[in-house]
Amino acid sequence: MKPIRYGLIGYGLFGQHHARLIQQADGLELIAISARSAASRQAAANDHEGVAVLSDYRDVLSHDDIDIVDIVVPNRLHFEIAYAALQAGKHILLEKPMALEVEQCHTLNALASEKQRTLAVGHELRLSSLWGRVRGLIDEGVIGRPQYTLIELSRFPYRQGSEGWRYNKQRVGSWVLEEPIHFFDLARWYMGSAGEPVSVTARGNSRDDTRPDLYDNFTALIDFAGDEYAVVSQTLAAFGHHQTGKVVGTEGTIWARWSAADARSDQSTYELTCGLGDNIQQETLQKPAGELLELADEVVAVATAVRNGTPPPCTGVDGLWSTMLCLAAEESIRTGHAVAVS
Repeated sequence: MKPIRYGLIGYGLFGQHHARLIQQADGLELIAISARSAASRQAAANDHEGVAVLSDYRDVLSHDDIDIVDIVVPNRLHFEIAYAALQAGKHILLEKPMALEVEQCHTLNALASEKQRTLAVGHELRLSSLWGRVRGLIDEGVIGRPQYTLIELSRFPYRQGSEGWRYNKQRVGSWVLEEPIHFFDLARWYMGSAGEPVSVTARGNSRDDTRPDLYDNFTALIDFAGDEYAVVSQTLAAFGHHQTGKVVGTEGTIWARWSAADARSDQSTYELTCGLGDNIQQETLQKPAGELLELADEVVAVATAVRNGTPPPCTGVDGLWSTMLCLAAEESIRTGHAVAVS
């Protein structure tokens, strides 16, 4: 079978993981990497012998032998590069957030449809043996109709990122678009039977007065058309990386937990339990859970979607919704009011 060929744009910490996992996967081939800094290009050349290493992302797009462009760059560059990749006729795997503006997400979805290209957004938790299994249990009817979801993360402060981009409001856009966006995606996915969200109410604060709109503590309430709701919460003023999820239905609760020193650790503890009252069931996961394991599955799943002409695990519409919910939460914090979404 002919391999699916990737081109990678961005070779920071996460881009390096993408490159390694693409090369390790059966049926995938890494053709080219672009990186802006000389140091990153040298690292890419050292790490991936035989792969073209380029300074301009447009040179990756000009490769006729690339099927999928994997975009792993700072948030402010997502729209520009994704738009150019789709215009060049490439399928794309776009790291979250899809873009920094809702209208940009609409533009990318329209272009992908026009060009008949796959637009996959990097919400890899959907592929997790833990967080994905939660959705499986919901679909199996284990807890009846979901009425309430909580996704919460307590962790150490963010790292600076290349050239300090993660602490630069103009470059990062929003910390809500960093990790909470994954939790908005999970919450909406888990609550699918309730229809789409209708409003978001949020609160947030910062430990540093010099960056008041980059929130160390953040909580959002997502309302649906009925009496269903979801809560997404994060603190960056803690230690380790400890994520919990609860989905409460008419017939019981699913409770999931994942803990480690950091999100990419291979030394984690996790568990998945469901039940009601004294009727408790401990789930056995099919394989370990962790961010890099899910990323490995994601690059394969997107390639499979491209090969078969089927939807990817997380579509551009899903990416639009997660971005829209984050931006609505930020607006709610600024205004002190609930913000409608549609």
